[in-house]
Amino acid sequence: MWCIPQADPAYVACMEEVLDLYEQPYDPKRPVVCFDEVPRQLIAETRRPLPARPGQPQRYDYEYRRNGVCNLFLFFEPLAGRREVLVRERRTRQDFACAMKYLVDEAYPEAEVIHVVQDQLNTHTYASLYATFPPQEANRLRKKLVFHYTPRHGSWLNMAEIELSVFERLCLRRRIPDRHTLEREVQALARERNRQQAT
Repeated sequence: MWCIPQADPAYVACMEEVLDLYEQPYDPKRPVVCFDEVPRQLIAETRRPLPARPGQPQRYDYEYRRNGVCNLFLFFEPLAGRREVLVRERRTRQDFACAMKYLVDEAYPEAEVIHVVQDQLNTHTYASLYATFPPQEANRLRKKLVFHYTPRHGSWLNMAEIELSVFERLCLRRRIPDRHTLEREVQALARERNRQQAT
């Protein structure tokens, strides 16, 4: 007979908070936006790939040139089928704070409150706002944001993680040589998925 251990109350509480939030009806003044981030290596070819032929895919040389790393910040509003992607050089608390400022001031300027579902990364806090902006600005942003955290080892509850896996399959799995190309590719995919209101 299998023994099922008692669930951790903190885990269950976090999970139920996120699930209850997902059940709320759509309200454009109080959107629920899932947020996640992922680092990307920038990799350039050192030799021209062999073109695809009937019955044979395009072939790449094992050699490549590493051109650094950048970070993708993805916002996904599941009930509206809307996503926004920012490409940054790093993933510091200042980068997180700037992404939240973008969310409040540019992506959702008409929203009264934005519910942000995110994982428990150490930079994903209100303190990052205060470490980046003057107190009045940080407080203004904090009043517009309500952070909801997925439980530890439960980031699968964050729908932005699912959206990032779509970006991985459709666009990010190949070698991308520089930040400009990466931005162009992810923005084109985001526009297309927004046009389809893909969920």
